[in-house]
Amino acid sequence: MKKFYNSLLAVMLAAVALMCTLSISVFASEADQQLDKSSSQTETSVPETEIVTSAADLSGKKIGVQLGTTGAILADDIKDANVQKFNKGADAVLALRQKKIDCVIIDEQTAKAFVDANKGVLTILPDSFADEAYAAVISKDKPELLAQVNSAIEEIRDSGVLQKIIASYIPEKESDKGNYHYTQVVTHGEKLVMATNAQFPPYEYYESGDITGIDIEIGRAIADKLGRVLTVEDMEFDSIIGAVKSGKADIGIAGFTVTEDRAKQISFTIDYASSKQVIIARLKASAQESSASVSSDDYETPTFIDRLYTNFVKDDRWRYLTTGLCNTLIITLFAMLIGIVIGFILAIIRVAYDKNGSVPILNIIAKLYITVIRATPAMVQLLIIYYVIFASVDINKILVAIIAFGLNSAAYVAEVVRSGIMSIDNGQFEAGKSLGLKFSATMINIILPQAFKNILPALGNEFISLLKETSISGYIGLMDLTRGGDIIRSVTYEAFLPLIAVALIYLILVILLSAGVSCLERRLKKNER
Repeated sequence: MKKFYNSLLAVMLAAVALMCTLSISVFASEADQQLDKSSSQTETSVPETEIVTSAADLSGKKIGVQLGTTGAILADDIKDANVQKFNKGADAVLALRQKKIDCVIIDEQTAKAFVDANKGVLTILPDSFADEAYAAVISKDKPELLAQVNSAIEEIRDSGVLQKIIASYIPEKESDKGNYHYTQVVTHGEKLVMATNAQFPPYEYYESGDITGIDIEIGRAIADKLGRVLTVEDMEFDSIIGAVKSGKADIGIAGFTVTEDRAKQISFTIDYASSKQVIIARLKASAQESSASVSSDDYETPTFIDRLYTNFVKDDRWRYLTTGLCNTLIITLFAMLIGIVIGFILAIIRVAYDKNGSVPILNIIAKLYITVIRATPAMVQLLIIYYVIFASVDINKILVAIIAFGLNSAAYVAEVVRSGIMSIDNGQFEAGKSLGLKFSATMINIILPQAFKNILPALGNEFISLLKETSISGYIGLMDLTRGGDIIRSVTYEAFLPLIAVALIYLILVILLSAGVSCLERRLKKNER
C-alpha cells in the first residue's frame, strides 16, 4: 500500500512538473521571438496583414465566428467562405493567432479587447463589416412584458441614464469617459431573470467574481422601472434564445441584433445601443516586428509568474475553479448514486426476463430506455431535460444536471451489471433453486456478490467517464470545473494556463478515483481467501 501511494504521489508531482515545463517552454519561446525582433523597422500608418486585408478578400477564406452571433449569420452569406463556428469568441481569436483560420468576424468592442490582449499580432481592419443595433429578446408569449421593457428603455434613454452607462464603458472620446455605474434600487419582490453570455466585454463580463458590464447595468435599470429584482444567468450565447422561449429566463440581453430568422422565434425590444461587426486579421511578420518595436516601451512581455498571478491570483480568479470543482463533485457523486440504483434495477429486470421469461413488459421498457439513452448524446439529453421537461419549472440547475447525468449513467451501469450477472455460471442459479431459494433471494445472496467483483473495474471506468461528462454542464449556464476555466480564459484571453489547470484537476480526480477502485478490488480479493 505504501508503494502504491508513493507511486500516486510521483505521478501527481510529475503532472505538476509537466505543466511548469510546458509553461516555461511556451514563455521562453515567446521571449526568444521578442528578442529576435528588430527595432529598426519603419512604422506604417496601416499595418500589413497576412491574408485578409479587407472585406473584399473574404471569399474562399477560413473565417472564424462565435456560434449564434450576428457575425456567424453574416459570414454564412460570403461566397465560398469556409466558416468555422466556435462556442466562444476567445477560441476563434486563439485559432486565428495559431494560423488555423484567416480572420475573425466579431463585434467591434469585443474585437478591441481581443486585439489589445494580442498586441503586435492581431489588428482590426479599418473598414467595418456591417453596422448593427442591439436589442433585448423576450418570449412571444409575453407581449405585456415586451411593452413594459420597451417603455423602460425609453424612460432610461430620455432620462440620460442609458447614455451615462454606455459612456462609462465606451466613450466617444477618452475625455468623455465617465464613472457612472447604475446600482439597482429595488431589492425585494418578483425576480426578473436575465440570460446573458458573460464573455462579451464591455457589454457583459466577469470582474472580481461578479458579472458586470453595459448590458448588466441596463438590465438593473429596466428591472427598477418594472419594480422587480434582477437575477443574471450566465450561459452559452446560442442557448439564450432557447432559455427565453422556454421560460427559463424572462429576458435575454447579450448584444442581440435583429435578424429575420431570430424574429420568427423571439420578440425584440426597441434597440438600446449601436455597434458594428468588424474583421480581426493577423499581421504580417514584418508588421508584427514593427508593432512590437514601436510598443516595446509600453508593453512588457509577462513572465511565467506574472501569468500565474493574472490567471489565478488576481481578483481571486482561482475561485472560479474551486466553485466549479465543488459543483462537479456534487453532480458526479449524486448522479453516480442514481445511476447505480436505477442501473441495478434495469439489469435485474433484463436478467429476470432472460433467465425465466418473467416481466416481459418491464423488459421491453428497460430495453427501450437503455437503447434511447445510449443512442443519444449526453449533452442533448441535458438540454432536453432542462429546456423541455422542466421548461415551466423553476428548478436548481445542479439538480437538473444530477438527474440528467444520473439517468444517462443508469443505462450504461445496467449493461455492465447485466453482463456481470450473465457471466456467472448457470450452475449457481441451479444451486439456489435446489436450496429452495426464490429468484430474488438467489440474486441477492448468491449471484450479485459474485457479479459485483467481476464488474467493479467496468463500473470504475463508467464513473470516470461520468466525472468527465459533467464538463458539458455549462450549456445550461451551470458553473462546473470546465466552465470555471472558460471564465478565466474569457477574462485573461489566455488559453494555456487555465486549460492546463483544469486538465490537471481532472487528472488528479481520476487518479484518486482509480486508486479507490483498486483498493476496493484488493479488499474483495482478500475476503476470497
